[in-house]
Amino acid sequence: MMTQFTDVSEFQNAFIAAAGQDAASRQGASQRNAQLTKPPGALGRLEDLAIWYAGWRGTDRPRIAAPQVIVFAGNHGVAAQGVSAFPPEVTVQMVANFRAGGAAINQLAKLFGAQISVHALDLDRPTEDFTTAPAMDKAELLAALQVGWDAVDPASDVLITGEMGIGNTTPAAAMCCALWGGDIAGWVGRGTGVDDAGLARKLDAVTKGLALHQGRDPMEVLRCLGGREIAAMTGAIARARLLRIPVILDGFICCAAASVLAKLLPTGLDHCVAGHVSAETAHPALLHHLGQEPLLSLGLRLGEGSGAALALGVLQGAIACHSGMATFAEAGVAAG
Repeated sequence: MMTQFTDVSEFQNAFIAAAGQDAASRQGASQRNAQLTKPPGALGRLEDLAIWYAGWRGTDRPRIAAPQVIVFAGNHGVAAQGVSAFPPEVTVQMVANFRAGGAAINQLAKLFGAQISVHALDLDRPTEDFTTAPAMDKAELLAALQVGWDAVDPASDVLITGEMGIGNTTPAAAMCCALWGGDIAGWVGRGTGVDDAGLARKLDAVTKGLALHQGRDPMEVLRCLGGREIAAMTGAIARARLLRIPVILDGFICCAAASVLAKLLPTGLDHCVAGHVSAETAHPALLHHLGQEPLLSLGLRLGEGSGAALALGVLQGAIACHSGMATFAEAGVAAG
């Protein structure tokens, strides 16, 4: 049955209580890998990916048959501070584009056989401007987490979460600074391509938001500085762990959402792999904090789940080799 949370603490406790990998399946996958018709380590990181995936899926010879892409969309009150190169109306327009199949993520999901769904969260009602008030109240945060939680298909075997929300690199930067510390300017990048004046407004907004909302725990950081689509991604990534569905993380905003879970539980992102490192200034540092090594580095900064969707092809290649290759005994090849 679907869990309906009545309080944010219930969500947090459910996530923390989730089980980890199946050790026997991981060990079996490792043993199988050692017997495949190749020199040890010849497939490099693909071997590690396959073993990691097998441990979460509970089988030493897994398949990928039902990847899922979920795109969450939200609008942000802080966009009124002039922090984006595009107006908030673009969020609504892009949601229509996703649903019509015309965006980049639609093409990539189709290419790699992933089902895609789009969830727009109260686009006519932006979050509060976090420079003057918390972005969400507790009920709004809980509702967004629930949307993400409910959006995960239990029958899926890989999850990718993408986002659309004009201005959302600003809350992501604020969240990352609040969660990980460091120089504020180091977390603030150009996002959709703001000019120097826009970058200065963005830095000012993040600085004001951090000053107003100091000393918050991870869920409060999400509530006060985040956004509905960011919280929905947090909810979806958490649910995937309970279902033992491996997650491919997308760019800076997705990783900001995942950071909340990493702060709640040190092993909270063990079911995740970073799909790529984006062109957003702070993404490499964020991946370092998360202990994640990206699969791809292509200079992407689109969001939508696009970089993670490309990395799905890498994971599919790893699983195809691991589960489809013959062992030395099966092929009649001398192991040396």
